[in-house]
Amino acid sequence: MASSGKDGVVGSAHPTAVVAYLQSAAAVRDRSCALFALAEQDQLQHFRYHPDALPAAADYVLAVMRQQYPDGNVPFHSRWRHFEVAGRSRLALLEPGLSALDALEQARLKVDLAITSVLLDAGAGSRWRYVEPETGIEFQRSEGLAIASFHAFTAGLFSSQPDRSWQADAHGLTQLTTAHLAQAFQVNDGNRLLGLEGRVALLQKLGHTLQKQPQFFGTDLSRPGHLVDYWLTQATDNRLSATTILQTILQGLGPIWPGRVELAGVNLGDVWPHPQLPAPSSDNGLGSNLVPFHKLSQWLTYSLLEPLQDLGLTITDLDQLTGLAEYRNGGLFIDCGVLSLKDAAALEISHAPGSPLIVEWRALTLCLLDALAAHIRQTLGMDAETLPLVKILQGGTWTAGRQIAAEKRTGGTPPIQLVSDGTVF
Repeated sequence: MASSGKDGVVGSAHPTAVVAYLQSAAAVRDRSCALFALAEQDQLQHFRYHPDALPAAADYVLAVMRQQYPDGNVPFHSRWRHFEVAGRSRLALLEPGLSALDALEQARLKVDLAITSVLLDAGAGSRWRYVEPETGIEFQRSEGLAIASFHAFTAGLFSSQPDRSWQADAHGLTQLTTAHLAQAFQVNDGNRLLGLEGRVALLQKLGHTLQKQPQFFGTDLSRPGHLVDYWLTQATDNRLSATTILQTILQGLGPIWPGRVELAGVNLGDVWPHPQLPAPSSDNGLGSNLVPFHKLSQWLTYSLLEPLQDLGLTITDLDQLTGLAEYRNGGLFIDCGVLSLKDAAALEISHAPGSPLIVEWRALTLCLLDALAAHIRQTLGMDAETLPLVKILQGGTWTAGRQIAAEKRTGGTPPIQLVSDGTVF
């Protein structure tokens, strides 16, 4: 008789069932919590957990939320916030053209923009800068990537049709070159962008993937935006589950991720082994040592909610998604003393995303985001419905992580150095 583990996957489960599980937000929480349980017993190899420091970290985040949003009206943590920096909404620049389109095509366009921009959002490094041509304002990091990708999109960099430059389509994406993206992102010998080639390869793979999945991306002109049409068929009474959006993103975009773990011929994406989880066996089941994070996919899901809401859909099950396992949220817990490294020498070297140290850090970050959110809701007398995690991320932990990093280190660099290939963080 097959055994059933705490994570809900049966020991002898078919590989396709294991893949489906690992491509779920539930698996992100389950596997992260398995590592967190080891941290609570001080049994992890790299990190030590200091629970007494969590309330002060929550208070720090709450102070940032009140400073950023004194009226308490916190928006979703999404790519759209990065298009609104420096007191200027870039999306408003599109309004004259958008208003000439029907509501469905407007939603498709916004999804084209969001997907290409989010896929270009992995860490830029501390040296890269982008100067917005129209304003002369200099941006860096995630805002710089957002503004650069916005202007690249509106200039038609991802479109194959000169008369319809405001779109991304399969042919336009597959024809993208490193030189084209470097020019659009102002990259040169004195202004290097981490993972430039990896970003180009990711968008090229996106183009090829669009053509292979007409059920998601359309047949006549394959576009990311045709996901809107698919999601409309999945909605009931104009209600669509956030988990359905994430599942579609993981299935539809899964093939684009480079050199990752595969099960049953499926590229799992942002999923990594950890040596302290049970090795696969007849009892533990296939993939029992894997920890999924799906950071960019969940960030993308959060970034697609507003275009779908603008179309009249109500998004349900929002808090079934998790926090985002990236260096701002993770850095917050290190800089606030909730987490510490057992070996301080690890701070002196860079770590690859698949290293056990980084997998631990990301897993602990996700569990701590849930714990911190519970603390903040209790303080404010709110619940997950009135203050979902996606608003706490925005209000919030990401900003607080950046702020405390700037207080502690010149340039606001993360406390742990990361090796970026332009596709993970």
